[in-house]
Amino acid sequence: VDFVRVKQDQQLETKQRKPKKPPPPDEPPPDVPPQNFNVAVDSAGFNMSNVDLSVSVDVGGGGFGISDGEYLPIVKVQPQYPRRALSRGLAGYVIVEFTVTAQGTVKDPFVVENCGHIPNARSPADCVDKPNSVFDSAAVKAALKFKYKPKVIDGNPVETAGVQNKITFELAES
Repeated sequence: VDFVRVKQDQQLETKQRKPKKPPPPDEPPPDVPPQNFNVAVDSAGFNMSNVDLSVSVDVGGGGFGISDGEYLPIVKVQPQYPRRALSRGLAGYVIVEFTVTAQGTVKDPFVVENCGHIPNARSPADCVDKPNSVFDSAAVKAALKFKYKPKVIDGNPVETAGVQNKITFELAES
């Protein structure tokens, strides 16, 4: 059996559409006469010839300059819940300490305290997974992604060591 396909001539006709021009306005807008804003001020109550306007302001060295300030968190990333903790039904927290750099990034994070516990247990304060908490690495990874506005002293950003952040891991109630 031979199949023969006949080619059909197909030509698509495309219609060229051009946007319509808006009609010209019937009449031009009226000319607005310029307004004169002369304001008369009674100068009888204003005698400013003997006013001393010298002001002395010292903004350096005291740490109270306009741009000085403490570090402020800008971005705090939620940690990823560890699968091992999820499968064991653990909740808990990790306190991470780190240094906020002059660029606002986090460096040298380490775990200060941690606790993993089973929610709704008889004594939820008892940590069942304390020495090497399953939450430690997730908390440290999240802390490395934090962004801060660095502390500013005398107009210059400086590193701030000893910043602590408590990251809590809670199971969603089902």
